[in-house]
Amino acid sequence: MHRFTKIVITLGPASSDPAVLAKLVEAGADVVRLNFSHGTAADHRDRVAALRHAAQAAGRVVGVMADLQGPKIRVGKFAADKVMLKSGQNFVLDAECRLGDADHVGLDYPELVEDVAPGDVLLFNDGRIVMDILRIENRRIHCKVRHGGELSNNKGINKQGGGLTAPALTAKDREDIRTAAALDVDFVAVSFPKSGSDMRQARDLLAAAGSSALLIAKIERVEAIANLEDILHATDGVMVARGDLAVEVGDAAVPALQKRIIRTSREMNKFVITATQMMESMISSPVPTRAEVSDVANAVLDGTDAVMTSAETAAGQYPVETVEAMVRVCVEAEKSDEVALDRHFLDRVFTRIDQSIAMAALFTAVHLKVKAIAALTESGATALWMSRLDCGVPIYALTPSTRTRDKVSCFKGVTPLLIRYAGHDRDELLFAAEEELIRAGAAELGDLIVLTIGEPIGTPGGTNTLKIVRVGEHRTPN
Repeated sequence: MHRFTKIVITLGPASSDPAVLAKLVEAGADVVRLNFSHGTAADHRDRVAALRHAAQAAGRVVGVMADLQGPKIRVGKFAADKVMLKSGQNFVLDAECRLGDADHVGLDYPELVEDVAPGDVLLFNDGRIVMDILRIENRRIHCKVRHGGELSNNKGINKQGGGLTAPALTAKDREDIRTAAALDVDFVAVSFPKSGSDMRQARDLLAAAGSSALLIAKIERVEAIANLEDILHATDGVMVARGDLAVEVGDAAVPALQKRIIRTSREMNKFVITATQMMESMISSPVPTRAEVSDVANAVLDGTDAVMTSAETAAGQYPVETVEAMVRVCVEAEKSDEVALDRHFLDRVFTRIDQSIAMAALFTAVHLKVKAIAALTESGATALWMSRLDCGVPIYALTPSTRTRDKVSCFKGVTPLLIRYAGHDRDELLFAAEEELIRAGAAELGDLIVLTIGEPIGTPGGTNTLKIVRVGEHRTPN
């Protein structure tokens, strides 16, 4: 069965072996995520080379995402690598401290002292440890531990309710953008953006490095929620990064925010990835919990373009089984997904010719019950617009550009196909498109399909024609 929802996997020690990577590609990975918080440029280079070899061997298109670390605010190191904090004890955050102990620890972000005040609440290690700020003296933050636990080297710090002023792009991120451009990645994810200006800055840096990768804004700050539409205007896609987001806004607020982010993103023609702990138990278990199955299924029903693994495939014991489980859940959830295209059209106004053609293709495909929709596209924009509304018909993006082919790998319901035709004759191009759809198993002789195309041929952003075709009916190749 055709799977519409895409699967993004994070690479790491558990998935970098070429044999394992090949199995992950065959199991259904659509995009691989390189976590730039870990590893060296050489590590990422080796993984990209292995991934591209595995994808070519499997005959699949797999995109590559570089995920920037961003301003992860962390404690420093402990003399014994970790300490056990007890509820009720006092604890000091001191940027001047070199090695910490049970009473105090250093900071890798000295500016934290400027961003907090007595009464604020700090959360450590993804919210597992909670401290209340008592006072700030001599640039030391004196706290009382509300909920204790084990705190080890370099664990992250969040401020409840947000408000940290750290810039979204650090010096390391700027260097990593140049690395990502050299690796020719398809997507770059920006961590902790607060506004559209952060995303515009990232795009300028990418362009200066010679990259046209699509930008993904990771929504994980309180400020990002308040500035969601501004961020969406400045980005190509978003990631619902539920880990840090839950720490800042409270875990109970995340499900409703997830639905809002997905809905708003689709309305603004952006793609969206849902991430964090989706199959967390499969780090050490060959099967997911029922709650995890429901979580993935609900993200699919919310309309997410992709669901993502993190530690499950980067460091877990069952990376391949995790992807196989996600595939099963996505396919089953999609069976119950309601197609209500007519209703979605009622409150929409289309002012662009190419977008209007894309929407007309969806409407026609549903009412004529065609086998497939084929968008002949230079940029991928037509396929993206088509994927914003659920029509239940597979969409194929036929493009002569390998760059565009790889970028559409994250769009819901869109299968990228490379078309080799390089001429300017419409009939020859349509014949080549039919041949490619037949070769890919997307259509057979006699099937009804909808094609969209731009004339003159080869002009990006020029989709202006919709054609309803019965495959093989008018085949006059030269």
